[in-house]
Amino acid sequence: MTFVDLNVPAPLVRALAADGKFQAFPIQQQTLPDTLTGRDVLGRGKTGSGKTLAFSIPLVAQLSDSAKRVPRKPRGLVLAPTRELATQINAVLEPLAAAYGLRTTTVFGGVSQKRQVDALRSGVDILVACPGRLEDLLDQGQLTLDAVQVTVLDEADHMADLGFLPGVTRILAKTPQNGQRMFFSATLDNGVDKLVKRFLHNELLHSVDEATSHVSAMTHHVFEVPSEEKKTLVKTLASGTGKRILFTRTKHQAKKLAKQLTADGTPAVDLHGNLSQNQRDRNLAAFGGGDVRVLVATDVAARGVHVDSVELVVHVDPPAEHKAYLHRSGRTARAGSSGDVVTVMLPEQRHDTQALLRKAEIKAQPLTVTSNSPAVAELVGAVADYVKPPVQPVQQQRTSSPRGGGRGPRSGQGSRRNQGGRRSRQASGSRG
Repeated sequence: MTFVDLNVPAPLVRALAADGKFQAFPIQQQTLPDTLTGRDVLGRGKTGSGKTLAFSIPLVAQLSDSAKRVPRKPRGLVLAPTRELATQINAVLEPLAAAYGLRTTTVFGGVSQKRQVDALRSGVDILVACPGRLEDLLDQGQLTLDAVQVTVLDEADHMADLGFLPGVTRILAKTPQNGQRMFFSATLDNGVDKLVKRFLHNELLHSVDEATSHVSAMTHHVFEVPSEEKKTLVKTLASGTGKRILFTRTKHQAKKLAKQLTADGTPAVDLHGNLSQNQRDRNLAAFGGGDVRVLVATDVAARGVHVDSVELVVHVDPPAEHKAYLHRSGRTARAGSSGDVVTVMLPEQRHDTQALLRKAEIKAQPLTVTSNSPAVAELVGAVADYVKPPVQPVQQQRTSSPRGGGRGPRSGQGSRRNQGGRRSRQASGSRG
C-alpha cells in the first residue's frame, strides 16, 4: 500500500516522496488508519520495522493546524531511551514537520542544556526527549507539558531495561489525559504493561512480529574459534567493503578494538558511554556517511543506531542475554534489506551461546573455523583496500620550571571537581 492509499495528508505524502518513500511498511499499514484518526495505539514490532515513520506521520498530521506556537509549551512529545535514538527520530520528523511549518527540537543529557533551553523559550511544536534531561528541565520550570496533544513512547521495553520507567511514569502523568498516545515496544514485560493500562485509553494493539522474531532476510552464523585465533578472525570479519558493526561487552574493548583495526589498515570508530556527545555525533556521522566502514560499539548502540545498509553485525563476544542478541542483530537487515549476523564463540562458550540462541529462537549450527576458512571468506566477500593509519602527533612531555612554578597539580592532589561540595548530577549515562 502507498501512503496515498492510507489517506496520509498530501503535504506529508510529498515530503515522503522527496525522500524516496512511497510504499508503507506493514506496521505503518496497520497503525496509520487508526492513528491518523486520533486513536491510542500500542504497536509491537521488531527493530527496523518502520516504527519511527509509523508514529511520526500521525504526530505531525495531528498538529498540522495553525495553532500559535507558545514558548515552553510543546504540543507533541516523543520519549526515547537514548541520545542516538532521539537524534535519529528528530531527523525523520524534521522534513515532515517542515511541510506544515512546525518546529522540532531534541532534549537529552551529555551536552550543555543552554541550546535546549533557548529552543524551548523560542517555542517548539514537537519535543523529542530522553527522560533524564527532560525531568531536569521540568524541575527547573523550563517547560510544561500541559499543552501536549500527542505523546509517543518509543522502545518502551528498552526504557524498562534501563530503569527509566519511574521517570517515564512521572512525565506521562504531566501530559493531558485526553491527549492521543502511541506506545511502541517489542515486549510488554518489566512494567511496560502497567504503563499501557494506566495511560492508554481504548487502545488498539497492532503486532507485526513476535518479540523474538527475526527478519527473514537476516542470516545467522556461529563461528567457533580457538582463543589464539579469535583476534585474527575478528580482524578478517571487519575487512569487507560494506558497512559492519562489531559489538563488544565493555567500553574498554570497543575503544581498543577500534584503534587496533585502524592501525591495521581498516578504519574504524567506536561508540560507547565514555564518549562525549560531540564524539558520538562525529563517529556516527563518519560511519553513517561512509567515511569509515566499521563501527565498534557496546550495547549503548544496540537500539539507538539506525544506519542504512549495514551488511554485517558481529558479536565479538556472545551477549549476556537473548534480548541483547536480538537488538544488536537488528542493526542489519533493516527496511527490507538483507544482512548477516555472526557470533564469535570460544569452545568454552558453546553451552551458554546455544542456550542464548534457543531463547532468541535462532537456529544456527556452530561451525569451527579459522580466519582462513572458506565459510569466513564467503561471508566477508571482497576485501577493502588497506588504508594507511593516520600519523599520531608526538606529544612532548611538559617540563616544570627550574623554580618549581609549574601549574600542574602535585602528586596526589589532582583536581577534583565538586570535591567536598554537592555531587553534580550526571548529564549522561543512566539518565539518558
